[in-house]
Order: sequence, then structure tokens, then C-alpha cells
Amino acid sequence: MSIAARYREIYRSALGAAAIALSICAFAAEAPSSTDENTVVVISATRTKQLASDLPVSIDRISDDTLRDGKLQVNLSEAISRVPGINAENRQNYAQDLQVSSRGFGARASFGVRGIRLYADGIPATMPDGQGQVAHFDLSSAESLEIMRGPFSVLYGNAAGGVISLMTENGGPDTALDASIAFGSFGTTRVAAKMSGITPAFNYVASGSRFRSDGYRDHSSAERETLNVKLSATPWQGSNLILVANDLAMPNAEDPLGLTRSQMESNPTQAGNNALLYNARKSVKQQQGGFTLSAPVGADDTPSVAVYFGKRDAIQFQSIAAAAQSATTHPGGVIDLSRDYSGVDLRWSHQSAQLPLSATFGVSQDDLNETRRGYQNFIGGVLGIQGALRRDEENNVTARDAYAQVQWKSLSGFNIFGGIRYSRILIDSNDHYIVAGNGNDSGSTAFSATTPVLGINYRATPEINLYLSSGRGFETPTLNELSYQPSGAAGLNFALQAARSRHLESGIKWRPNGAMSLNLAVFQVDTDNEIAIATNAAGRSSFRNVGRTERSGVELAAQARLANGFGAALAYTHLSARYLDAATGVSPATAIVIGNQMPGIPSTSAYAEITWRHAASGFNAAIEARHVGRVFVNDGNTDATSAYGIANLRCGFEQRTGRLLFKEFFRIDNLNNRRYVATVIVNESLGRYFEPAPGRNYLIGASARYVF
Repeated sequence: MSIAARYREIYRSALGAAAIALSICAFAAEAPSSTDENTVVVISATRTKQLASDLPVSIDRISDDTLRDGKLQVNLSEAISRVPGINAENRQNYAQDLQVSSRGFGARASFGVRGIRLYADGIPATMPDGQGQVAHFDLSSAESLEIMRGPFSVLYGNAAGGVISLMTENGGPDTALDASIAFGSFGTTRVAAKMSGITPAFNYVASGSRFRSDGYRDHSSAERETLNVKLSATPWQGSNLILVANDLAMPNAEDPLGLTRSQMESNPTQAGNNALLYNARKSVKQQQGGFTLSAPVGADDTPSVAVYFGKRDAIQFQSIAAAAQSATTHPGGVIDLSRDYSGVDLRWSHQSAQLPLSATFGVSQDDLNETRRGYQNFIGGVLGIQGALRRDEENNVTARDAYAQVQWKSLSGFNIFGGIRYSRILIDSNDHYIVAGNGNDSGSTAFSATTPVLGINYRATPEINLYLSSGRGFETPTLNELSYQPSGAAGLNFALQAARSRHLESGIKWRPNGAMSLNLAVFQVDTDNEIAIATNAAGRSSFRNVGRTERSGVELAAQARLANGFGAALAYTHLSARYLDAATGVSPATAIVIGNQMPGIPSTSAYAEITWRHAASGFNAAIEARHVGRVFVNDGNTDATSAYGIANLRCGFEQRTGRLLFKEFFRIDNLNNRRYVATVIVNESLGRYFEPAPGRNYLIGASARYVF
């Protein structure tokens, strides 16, 4: 497809999406304005509270009600699909976490989240190397979730695709006790409790939950326990102190692995080859904590400090055949990781009382100390147990950053926002497994980048904002991506380079009244040194640089509060993600031809929702619809999933008696019982690409809240 034809396709997609959204908004012409969409406030874009409509940024905020009502409250994918540009799927595999991508960044991850900066109450859930996890995000105590895409994500450093930030609610003004239970298909259960309130000294929230599931597929059971605590206080007048602590335990989450096409078509619930034979599984323990403290200095300035620390231990038993581990250079079929991480962020914010000027300056340092050991996954003829040591190394990552942001709001309606960040990431590896045939593989490398961004927002009318923004980003390889060489040789893959990207975005934000909103963004991202999977077998991946890529597309989001208790929401994404350079591969499936689509990225996705609430009775209902286009499974584009569309139904009830509030809900997902593949394992070397999603399934839940 020529460049001109590609942009005609994008233009037609933008017009079509806008027409659908405008038709939805048209029904809201007589809607009440009890909920003012113009008051949506976000923090992530500028690190200070700002109206989202006034910023040259693609950013969405999901409220606590949307995160919790009628949902299991375990996976971000339950609510984040309503945001354009984001593809978040439950893999039905808790040993590998969610698969999350933003404008195509992160789609290659075989586990965890990468290419996106993750935060929980200001504490990074993304390590300094770029690898992140979201299993500890506590949705039951969340106040909001912010999702930012596009150029301004570069102000968070090593994050080309975007920023996802979860904020825990504050306690008060009353003391309240919440309890909830939910159960559903595949032996799924979740119980949770939350206590919140306020004292003369501080306000507090403490939330705990236990989740368990037998799993949709064979050998996919999991359980997870979480605890989240937040304390807020005012040590002296004008100051703000927030302390947070979080604990996660996930023992023996079974890994069903991927399926070949023939396996998926014959029986999508089965486990992949060797998953049962080697009892593929993963156990995780994580504890972290931190605090932020801010206090004004004079009328215009506010310094602040954030400090965090944590520990994450994970042991994973893979399905690698015993015979493949015979060479002394093979690291074994068991990965044992112990990670200690910490960081500090010092910031100074200035808000001029005389001028429409604000600025933020800061420095930060993040440290990750990893002990990585590898063992054989057998002893003699007994498989799936920890055997002989095959790898022993200490890896250290340090990220040092300095950043500045400046914003100018003119009286003529222009809002100019710019910033720059300098990042330097140091990686050092010390090898302690030195035996005959496997020498000392110690080494080090460093990456650095300066990432500027500039955006202009123009308030054309009181209802319409137009904006344009541009920035440069970078994405370093993570420790996991450096861990294995495509050739199979021992030691880290120090030949892997950081990817560099150039982002351009323009858009319009329309708020015709307090009951409706429409955001439309058109973007392009050009990347050099794109990082791609070279080999991927039995849960272990190696990576390589494959040259230039281009991502271009359209995002649209519309919401409307309609008359008579009805509401509507729409999110639509068209994304063209293509390779611009050819590259040979270790197999035909990984050989790249110019123009091939990047794997793991749907070209189209859409979410639509119609809700109805009967205020007098407390009854509410919603129908949700999702469409996801086909997804290529490898760089060679030799196979792909089929596009699919599913519908979900949810209903809720509410009763209030004095100080008690009861809620009940039930939901049916995949109402049309569609057989489809939700996620793929990109470039899986044995063709086990497919991770099927369940057919029709249900969830029932209830909660009670008592206010003291």
C-alpha cells in the first residue's frame, strides 16, 4: 500500500468514526447536564491537576465506579478496553499476566507489560529497564485510572507507548466498612474487604482480597492474594504526606502455554505441549512501599519528594525438554529471580501568581538489583522439579533522569506545553556460573537519550479545543530481553540496541454541553532500531533489532449522558503498524518483508456501551459490544487470528437501609458464545501462537457497605 493510499484509509476511518460518534451525541441534545464532562481532571500529563480538555494530550480517566461496578475487579482488561489506542487482553494465563499494548507498543511482550510506564500511587510498577507488572494493582480501592498515549509519555523516560497510572482513593469523610464476594464460571471466586475513614491525624484506606480460579483451559488454575494500604496526613499547614504499602502473593499459577492452530481448532481448552508433563507454573511474592511529601514554599513554589522500595521474588518452571538442556551453556528450564528495587524523585513546581506560567523541574534515580539463577527442570527421570544449577548471575540496572516541564496559558486561548527529559540507563551483569564449557559472561552496557516534547492547545470556541503535539521517545531492551542470545550462546545479548521513536499527533476535543464529549486524535510514530522477537519457545524469548517501523492511526472516544437514565460510550481505534525494512529471520515465520504488519497488533478495535439506570429502584443494566480485527502472529505474517465481535450483558441492583448499602450484580460475557483467540504469543518458534478465550461465561457478585 502506498503512503498516499494509507493516509486515505486513515482519513476515511477518522470520518467514519466521527460520524458514528456524532450520531450518538445527537441523541443527547435534550439530555440533562447533571454530570459535567468538562470537569474531568487528570494529573499524569502535567504532574499537576489540570482539565483534560485543555491539554494537547490524548488522555482518559476511568472513575472508581467504572472500575468496580459489575466487574470482578482482578484484571485491568475489565475496564481499560473502553479507552481507544489501548489493547488489553486477559490471556487466561495468570502465570504470564495481562497482555497490554498502547498504539502497538508492548504487543511483543511474551509476559508482563513493556513499552508502557506503569504507576500505582506514584510508585513505578515499571522497573528502570522498562519491564512492568500490574498484578498488584488493587482495583477495589482505586479512585481512578489514567491512561495517556502519544508524545507526552516521553516525559516519563523509558516509555515509548504511554503511561497507565492508578490512584488509590482517600478515606473519609465517614468511617466505612466494605465487604464483597463474587463467583462465576471455571471455579472463579473472589472475596474482599475494605476499611476506610478519617481521624484527627490522618485518613486511611486498607483493602485486601483473595482471588481463585480453576481456569478456562486445562492446567490454568491460579490464586492471588493482595493487600493495599494508603495513609494521608498533613504534618504541618499546607503540607501533604502520603504513605502506601502493597503486598502480593500468587503461588503456583499454572501455565497452559500456547496452542498450535490445529490444537486450537480441535480443542481450545487443552493445555499446550509439555505443560502437564513439566507442570509449567509460576509463583510470585512482592512487597513494596513508599511515600510522597510536598509542602509549599511561599505562594508560588512547592517542592516534593517521593521515595519507594520493594522486593519481588518469582520462580518459573518452564516446559523446556530435558534433552535440550544438555549443553553447559543452556541456562535450564527453571528461572529463579529475586529483585530488589528502589527509587527517589525530587521535584520543584512553580505556579506564578502574576503570570499564566507554571513549571516543574525534577531529578530521579531508580535502581534494580536482580539475582538470576537457572536450574534444570528435572532430576533424573522426575520432571517438573528444581534440579541442578545452570545459571547464576547478579544484574544491576540504574536509571538516572532529569526533566523539566513548562506551561504557558495565554489570554488568547492558546495553551503551550513543553518539556524535556534526559535519561541514562546503566546495566551491569556479573556472572558467577563459570564451569568448563561456560566461561565468564559478565559485561555491561549503557543507554542514554534526550526526549523533548512540545504541544499547543487552542480553544477555538468554549466547546472546541484543537491541539498539535510532537515528541521523541526511546525504549531500551529490558533485562529479560537481554537475557538470551538468538544464537543460543551464553551470556547477555549486549548487541541489542535501544529503539528511538518520533511521535506526531493532532486532535480535537469537543464538549458541546455538560452531558457529552468527543475526542478525536490522528497520530504517527516512526521508530528506528525497532526491537522484535528473534526466537520464542517454551516461554523463553530472545530479541533483535529489525530497523525502521511506522505506526499511524486514528483514535476516537465519545460519551453521552442521554435522557431518561440512558447513557452511551464509544471507543474506536484504527492502527496501521508496519515494517519499513526487510530482515532475515531464524525461520520463514520470522523473516520480514517490507510492508509486513507488526504482529500482536489489531488493525481495528472498537468498544460500545449502552447503559440504563432507574434511579428510583436502584436497578441498572448495560450491554457492551467489542470488536477486534485480525492479528498477525509472527513477523512473516504467515498466520493470523480471525477478527471477532462479542457482546456482554450486565445488570445491577442497589438497596439502601439506614447506614447499610447493598449491591448485587450479574453479568454474562461473550453472550453470543463466539469462539475466538484473545491473545497470541508472538513469533512462537514451534507454532504455538494461540491463547483462546472462553465462550459464554457468567459472574455473580454482591457487596455491602456500612457507614459508622
